[in-house]
Amino acid sequence: MGPQNLTRVSEFILMDLSEDPELQPLLFGMFLSMYMVTVLGNLLIILTISSDPQLHIPMYFFISILSMSDIGLTSDTIPKMLVNIYTHHRIISYADCLAQLYFLTFFASMDSLLLTVMAYDRFVAICHPLHYPVIMNPYLCGLLVLVSFFLSVFYSQLHYLIMSLLTFCTKVKIPHFYCDPSQLLNLACTDTTTKNILVYCIAAIFGGVPVSGIFFSYTRIISSILRIPSSGGKYKVFSTCGSHLSVVSLYYGTGIGVYLSSAISPSLKSGVAASVMYSVVTPMLNPFIYSLRNNDIKRALQRLINRPA
Repeated sequence: MGPQNLTRVSEFILMDLSEDPELQPLLFGMFLSMYMVTVLGNLLIILTISSDPQLHIPMYFFISILSMSDIGLTSDTIPKMLVNIYTHHRIISYADCLAQLYFLTFFASMDSLLLTVMAYDRFVAICHPLHYPVIMNPYLCGLLVLVSFFLSVFYSQLHYLIMSLLTFCTKVKIPHFYCDPSQLLNLACTDTTTKNILVYCIAAIFGGVPVSGIFFSYTRIISSILRIPSSGGKYKVFSTCGSHLSVVSLYYGTGIGVYLSSAISPSLKSGVAASVMYSVVTPMLNPFIYSLRNNDIKRALQRLINRPA
């Protein structure tokens, strides 16, 4: 490949979800509605938890931080996609693409680490209930969130630095509706074998360690639940973990789907379903999962709605 084709590009072209022009208004309305539900739902969870003193405990503190992260994850990709659909202008600048990639990896990592912290919180509450108020004190809760924040910054910075070192051919078309790191690696003109291995090793570490922590926590939780003599007691204790397990399954299931589809095939169709589930549907469903399965939040919502102006 000649040196003239290896000049640093100033912009990329993002592909549409569908090439059919008749589907564009439908896609715009659907994703705008989903985005508004996601933002309003997570904001309502944050408002409910912050305004009700009965919810000022570690579990709900972590849920409110997770809702903030979900808003950030969705806002990083969906508004740009909506603008592209509405204006039929699919161009994204090189700087904006790297910025989108940075915040995408940051909020995705933040979600993963927060789910791990929440699994640890449930482990302490169920396996060490008498020591729970002492162990999960406000200082430790704040420290866990800060550590998650700085690890996410470190993770996103590594991705940003690796992608900024890539060289692309001119007129690069990204077969996705956002700047996906795996797709950028596939489209680079220079040899990316080392960078590919490095990116997936980093992803494996930052994904594998949280999954291992969640798995360990629930192994101990299940072991403690099995020692409870009554079936009613087992159900009551395990039901406190149901919402968290649902979110973990949805988040990691769709996340693995995104990475596998990007690695196996560079086409848009192969990964669009997993990407939409990961970046849109999962953050949208989280408030419903926590509110519909949690009596404390439902009662707090009722008190918030019935509160006089």
